[in-house]
Amino acid sequence: MMKRILSILLACVLLLCGCSTNNNNGNSNKLKELDVVLDWYPNALHAFMYVAIEKGYYEEEGLKVNIQFPSNSNDAISLVAAGQADIGLYYQQDVIQARTKQNVPVKSIGAVVQGPLNIVLSLKEKNITTAEDLVGKTIGYAGTELSEALIRSIMNDVGADYSDVTMIDVGFDLMSSMTTGNVDATIGCLVNHEVPQMEEEGFSVNWFDLDEYGVPTYYEGVFLANDDAIQNDSETLKAFLRASAKGFADMKANPEEALQILLANQNEENFPLSEMVERKSVEVLLPMMETADAAFLSQSDECWQENIDWMLDQGLISETVDLDEVRINLEFNPFEKR
Repeated sequence: MMKRILSILLACVLLLCGCSTNNNNGNSNKLKELDVVLDWYPNALHAFMYVAIEKGYYEEEGLKVNIQFPSNSNDAISLVAAGQADIGLYYQQDVIQARTKQNVPVKSIGAVVQGPLNIVLSLKEKNITTAEDLVGKTIGYAGTELSEALIRSIMNDVGADYSDVTMIDVGFDLMSSMTTGNVDATIGCLVNHEVPQMEEEGFSVNWFDLDEYGVPTYYEGVFLANDDAIQNDSETLKAFLRASAKGFADMKANPEEALQILLANQNEENFPLSEMVERKSVEVLLPMMETADAAFLSQSDECWQENIDWMLDQGLISETVDLDEVRINLEFNPFEKR
């Protein structure tokens, strides 16, 4: 994660060289361009944005949304911090760490997923269904300190020790490390993606959620904006959130239509989509993007504080941070227009 922070700092230098968020000083009828950087190539998680584009909801708000794919893993935060993009879709823990360690000038403006998608995944034949079953097992991961902290936390929660498991850095080869027998389980696979993908490939799997074992519930994805845009152009951010909420409402009302819109906008060259996998992903995501207790894009102080406290306890950050430094709740009504 330190590599991510260093990349973010380099990008922030550009901000000091005169780079700034796009401003529309032309005709009031002209659409204002808004560059939105995804966390990855288009998939079911992003379908609501493509719906909002297709249905003209952003245009109704005076916006022309340009969706960009990341060239580097941390583009969604580094480009926004540097004013090279307006909004990014990234991860809650990274926002906390970037702000506390290097005071990177970004905040969350809305939670896209209200809970973790990250799971502990294994082939069914391994009979791993609980954290207790990990004792004596090998766990594949992408080499991140966050994954190490998550495993350490769930092992402590069941009265075991981090030393009771063997962590193996398999890079991004999480699925193949299981199917080849290199590891017993993995952390870092997503319940809405790798699970249906492995099932489509004929594998039977088991998995369990991290927040069942001492890990606080966290937002798997949040929309980010930089401090300057939040202070000086919050109406544009509210307009984006309003239109996005309308796109999600349509996705929820007609998931099959949203799926077909997504498939029509997939990046076939770099990340071709399986219709079956994405259909199952939509089914998993919808009840996690909006719950009975949390509206789409809402975020709670409790969730942020619990994650700050947990990260401090796990040594992922060395000092706490004020909530106002990592998140802001912009009031918007999805039924209004700017």
